[in-house]
Amino acid sequence: MPLQQDALIEYINRALSLSKKTKFEQAVELIVTLKDFDVKSPEGRLREVVFLPHKPAKDPNVCVVAAGDLLLEAKKLGVTTISRDDLNAMRGDKKRVKAIGRSCDWVLVQADLMGLVGSVLGPALGPRGKVPTPIPPRANLAELVNNYKRAAWVRIRGQPQIMSRVGTTSMKPEELVDNVNAVLSVVESRVGAAKIGSIYIKTTMGTPVEVPLR
Repeated sequence: MPLQQDALIEYINRALSLSKKTKFEQAVELIVTLKDFDVKSPEGRLREVVFLPHKPAKDPNVCVVAAGDLLLEAKKLGVTTISRDDLNAMRGDKKRVKAIGRSCDWVLVQADLMGLVGSVLGPALGPRGKVPTPIPPRANLAELVNNYKRAAWVRIRGQPQIMSRVGTTSMKPEELVDNVNAVLSVVESRVGAAKIGSIYIKTTMGTPVEVPLR
């Protein structure tokens, strides 16, 4: 299913040309519609993180929820940090919780704080499709943070389609091609090439451009 570079570059450039000018860096999104697909089937529960070959020009905001030494390590990395005390102070403060839900693209959580994060931040993260991710024991936090700065969701959310952010408009088309194909490879391996109905590329404020299937 991965598409030829020259052909895909043509459609990516077309999508970029159809994008409205904005004062912010727009995302480039891949949309895959599925055919003859039951979203209630086991395959319909697809939810996987893909680490793209190329990081977006603008880093997503990776937030780390931790305590003790892990919290100190996260602060040294310069990422947004949330402590146990911060979480407890947010209880009942809807405005502050919503601000976290808006600002954090990825939320990495010390394992023993997952329950607290779910109860405090869950109402803000859930509707935005932002799922807290537990930090594995003895993980290299710097490496983990860097991985999530180039991460994208491949998931189905109630409709027979997958929408995945594959980069930003200032990236090189060749980089976007690699990222698109990385996502398509996962989609094909999870749902099968026969169930891929159509593929589109679009920017945040642009018109979708259909990419012909081979």
